[in-house]
Amino acid sequence: MHPVLISIFGFSIAWYGVLITAGVLVGALLAQRLATRRGLNADLLGDMIFWAVLWGVVGARVFYILTSPGEFQGASFLQLINIRQGGISIHGGVIFGVAVILYYQWRHHINFYRYADTMLYGLALGIIGGRIGNYFNGSDTLGRLTGWKIGYTWPNPGSPILGLFKAKENWTGFPGVCYNPPQDTKLEPAQFFCSGQYLRGPVHLTQIYGAIIGVVLLVATYYWLRSKRPGWALWSFALWYSVLRSVFEETFRLNPLWWKVYLNEGPNAQGIGLFTATQLFSIPIIIVAAFMLYRISHQPLPIEAPILEPKLVVSAERRSRGR
Repeated sequence: MHPVLISIFGFSIAWYGVLITAGVLVGALLAQRLATRRGLNADLLGDMIFWAVLWGVVGARVFYILTSPGEFQGASFLQLINIRQGGISIHGGVIFGVAVILYYQWRHHINFYRYADTMLYGLALGIIGGRIGNYFNGSDTLGRLTGWKIGYTWPNPGSPILGLFKAKENWTGFPGVCYNPPQDTKLEPAQFFCSGQYLRGPVHLTQIYGAIIGVVLLVATYYWLRSKRPGWALWSFALWYSVLRSVFEETFRLNPLWWKVYLNEGPNAQGIGLFTATQLFSIPIIIVAAFMLYRISHQPLPIEAPILEPKLVVSAERRSRGR
């Protein structure tokens, strides 16, 4: 396995970007079909998706840099904007994407929730593609050292995984950690001196945890969209993504703890850490989402205009003219 899908004239196309783009494109097609069935302006939705994705990528990168400052100390501008090897935050992407939809609501006087709900398939597919792309990168969204049986020991750089890819360039793989019990575990590149034990695993395979969460959300979105209440699917997605990621992914990721409440990691430990920046930011999102779901559930159902067949529309127009 290798992070690069293809390299042409020195320009590399990474699996990470291809998989996310594929997810967004499929999601956009599904959104437009859904919009047409619901009587929304599919062309306007297409423009909205384009700008929401563009600004969403900007927001996702900005949010990731702000929550992972240690990774970018002394980084150049080109390094800050290079996302081909990963390094984006879904929360930041959603915030900027929502801002775009709010602008369209103000500019075109549309219902925010009716259009935002249609985009959720693309969001779930983007999460799945992004996390699988993280796995291809190897050294992206790393998991903590764990003694659990589900722990995964990454192969050495350059080793083919599952025999699928044998590229000339060395696959980066998980770089390993310098383990100094009972102190905190920290990332240490191989060329740096490690005062403790240098370990490549076993670690939580958090990339796959995240992909599974995306699959769960994709299936759940199908049922959430059955609701006739605009916004129900959107806030359900926000609530459960924040819960699932905070509990089943972020708990096991090798991220710095902004509020160090609990840390137990190592080759003979659980590999758990509380609380990371993402977990802390998820708390207000969960509270707001739960409140909005409660509010939406107590609002009267919107009155839907009847959809008339073309012949009935013509007959109705003739009757009105006759009067």
